[in-house]
Amino acid sequence: MKRVAFHTLGCKVNQYETEAMEELFEQAGYQIVNFNEVAEVYVINTCTVTNIADKKSRQMLSKAKNKNKDAIIVAVGCYAQIAKEKLMNDNNIDLVIGNTNKNKVVLLVEEYFQIGDKISIVEDIDKTKEYERIWISKVNDKTRAYIKIQDGCNQFCSYCIIPYTRGRVRSREMSDILKEVNTLAIRGYHEVVLTGIHIASYGKDLENTTLIELLTELNKINGIYRIRLGSLEPNLITKEFIDQLVKLDKVCPHFHLSLQSGCDDTLKRMNRKYSTSQFFSKVNIIRQAYKNPSLTTDIIVGFPGETEEEFNTTMHFINKIKFSNIHVFKYSAREGTPAAKRSDQIDPKLKNERSHKLINIQSKIREKFLSDFVNKEVLVLFEEETEIEGNNYYFGYTDNYIKVKVKSNIDLQNKQMITKITDMDKELLIGNIM
Repeated sequence: MKRVAFHTLGCKVNQYETEAMEELFEQAGYQIVNFNEVAEVYVINTCTVTNIADKKSRQMLSKAKNKNKDAIIVAVGCYAQIAKEKLMNDNNIDLVIGNTNKNKVVLLVEEYFQIGDKISIVEDIDKTKEYERIWISKVNDKTRAYIKIQDGCNQFCSYCIIPYTRGRVRSREMSDILKEVNTLAIRGYHEVVLTGIHIASYGKDLENTTLIELLTELNKINGIYRIRLGSLEPNLITKEFIDQLVKLDKVCPHFHLSLQSGCDDTLKRMNRKYSTSQFFSKVNIIRQAYKNPSLTTDIIVGFPGETEEEFNTTMHFINKIKFSNIHVFKYSAREGTPAAKRSDQIDPKLKNERSHKLINIQSKIREKFLSDFVNKEVLVLFEEETEIEGNNYYFGYTDNYIKVKVKSNIDLQNKQMITKITDMDKELLIGNIM
């Protein structure tokens, strides 16, 4: 039995695609082993979102070859899509697959075993019109499954290379998604997270299919307790959309709205398609419809040309919105994007200072958000068990994505339980099962 090992860099979409490729190898009779073990095949699902991601992708490809010099090294994904020539000239790499044809990875590996010659299959992503059929029937997580519903992006933000590596928007057929989720529900998975490169665009390239229609059908599937939405563009949020969404009881009140900056001038340079006033109105629509929704976001600090005044405007806006959590990123140039060509790049030391300031402000807002749940009852879907000082603790999440810890001698894994919150500790709540 041949052994195959995987390493995934980057986003949840990559994680989903790796799990799908693992299934294909298992079906073909391969044994899946840990990346640190010796294998006959190593598959590295690469990322290229920043220059640092490129470097990490190259490092992992080299690391794989060092584990077994006779192994087949496969580079797939975003970095493989954009760096085909460089990878084909690398003696450590045997097979290069871009962001299409991942569903043929086993056939291509078998072909390499037969001919022993380098293979490259990287198509022109700009001309790709069809969603690549790839699916999962199980995941490594015991409770939650990420479901890829679309690929590609038409936004062309000035800092982002993804439209050039993933192509234009391509949506997955609704029937295919429903079939996959039904299979996972039968196998005991209770939560699905819809993911993609730009899920707000789902259905725009299909006839008579919208994201809300997909959510409505998913809401009917027995065994699924929760439907969670991945990162959303603010422009998706309208009163009409939220009025329909709030009727779907399984859809979690957790909205990750990508802000990136709280300053209009910076947003314009980023080529984002909204203003801060429009964003604020979207937040109000959600908060009027849901009680205690979790609103999370991404912020890039140190974007080219960001002045002290612009950064202070962003901090003021963060205080105004009061997000339940923020992922703060220091701007990292990506070669090939308009933002990387700008001459007004920000000094790394200043980026660090601004990042720390924003994180400190957000920590205080986060603490207040969590404290509001103390002495209240919440519904928790428990995911994992950990032994701490001889006691069994279970960790899970509320529907609005707050981590909860309880001590219990009863097996709570993959169970949804009412929990009384008694205390909080940094980033999580502590409670007792009712």
